[in-house]
Amino acid sequence: MGKVVAITGKGGTGKTAVTAMIIRSLLKRDEKTNILAIDADPDANLADALGDDVEMTVGDIREEIQDSRISLPPDYDKKQLFAAKIFEALLEKDGYDLLVMGRSEGSGCYCYLNSLLKGIMDETIDDYDLVIVDSPAGLEHLSRKTISEVDSLIVVTDESRRGLKTAETIRELAAELDLKYGNLYVIANKVRELSKDQILKVADGLGLKVIGLIPYDENVARLDLVGDPLVGLPDDSPAVKEVEEYILREIGL
Repeated sequence: MGKVVAITGKGGTGKTAVTAMIIRSLLKRDEKTNILAIDADPDANLADALGDDVEMTVGDIREEIQDSRISLPPDYDKKQLFAAKIFEALLEKDGYDLLVMGRSEGSGCYCYLNSLLKGIMDETIDDYDLVIVDSPAGLEHLSRKTISEVDSLIVVTDESRRGLKTAETIRELAAELDLKYGNLYVIANKVRELSKDQILKVADGLGLKVIGLIPYDENVARLDLVGDPLVGLPDDSPAVKEVEEYILREIGL
């Protein structure tokens, strides 16, 4: 089984940008990594950050099968149908595959379908060197054990003390949900030079390990403003350099 990295954080911290920059940096290497990127955030911005168009999500499939359960024959293999549909939704790109989880559940009981999805994901993950999950702060898909175990749980935050407290809250939530993860790390994003020492001091006081201090980067801001994919960031981008020189090494990539 490959490495599983889940990246989470409150909206606006840039967790999707960080996810995209990690994928971008891995794709630039001569030695290729077989990557599965999972967008588990209902906002589903990872495809845009990677420059991809997605037509079908797991949420769409789940609703379709949920709506058709009554009309399906009793002996119909729903797992086989669900698995076939999941692979239809899997977007295959050069160097990585992308799966978008999409919208949250509607009304009704989804326990059976979620159980099927967990089994399918367990089998699918084994085919990749790295699974990287862009997850909402509520850890929705992780809490359902859709993905059984995570090697690195990374919380992206801003440079404020409040942001670091959010990381502490997510750590407590992970414990309450009994999530299985190897290490919890913090990446501070859009950081000013004068804030670095204070961030490390506060994080140390909270018992949080900071593995990256990504500086505010005009290149990222410019691409975000016009809606261009972040895979187009230049190699000398300060944010990219922080990802490549520090963050990837810290998480064993």
